[in-house]
Amino acid sequence: MPSVTLSDDLAYAVSFPSPPRRVVSLVPSITEALAATCPDRLVGATDWCTHPSDLAVQRVRGTKNPDRAAIAALQPDLVVANKEENRELDVQRLRADGIPVWVTDIETVPAALDSLERLFVKVLDVGTPGWLAAARDEWAGPVPDATLEVAVAIWRDPWMAVGRDTFTGDVVARLGWRNVLADSPERYPHVDPDELDRDGVTVLLPDEPYVFTAADGPEAFSRARTALVSGRLLTWYGPSLVGAKAALIAAVTG
Repeated sequence: MPSVTLSDDLAYAVSFPSPPRRVVSLVPSITEALAATCPDRLVGATDWCTHPSDLAVQRVRGTKNPDRAAIAALQPDLVVANKEENRELDVQRLRADGIPVWVTDIETVPAALDSLERLFVKVLDVGTPGWLAAARDEWAGPVPDATLEVAVAIWRDPWMAVGRDTFTGDVVARLGWRNVLADSPERYPHVDPDELDRDGVTVLLPDEPYVFTAADGPEAFSRARTALVSGRLLTWYGPSLVGAKAALIAAVTG
């Protein structure tokens, strides 16, 4: 692959004299994707990068407070970030240090798959991963008509939920469910649980970012149904998308 300049998801031009061989990921979903596809190139990841469970790379602190000195010490050819998960300030500072940063911007399942395919095919030059092709097959087709009304809680004290224009909201729609907060002016609005506690609504309680459990979350609702679900299957993009559709449907309606 000759030297190329490519634009990331935010139209920022990034130059690559050769395919990156040392990659630091600041995005748990993309860390998992890199580890499944080209593990020899992944040299650093955040403390929140929990998959695969045996991941053995240098940790560079969190998604919102990456250790720039630790990242620089790894001499990466590329740092992969995400518009939502990482701070623009950190991206700017890494670039000022001379470190190439590729920023993804993902709000839908198709956008996630397209973004990751560009990363692996155009940037890393490793071809389309098998898991990505399988995920496309699984999630292909139009958004179905909604058969269930849901709300997706992501935090409590204060309570927050998924609103408009989010990857998780698109996952919910593609499962055939309607997010009752999809028309919210905010992407992650603060909510009073009483607003969601009504007949016909199922409140999804994932185990991340807040760890909802059988003893922490369902007791806030007396009329709405609640369902404990995997936060990874609901919010991550990458290999986790394979099999996620059936697993989420079973967890909520099975």
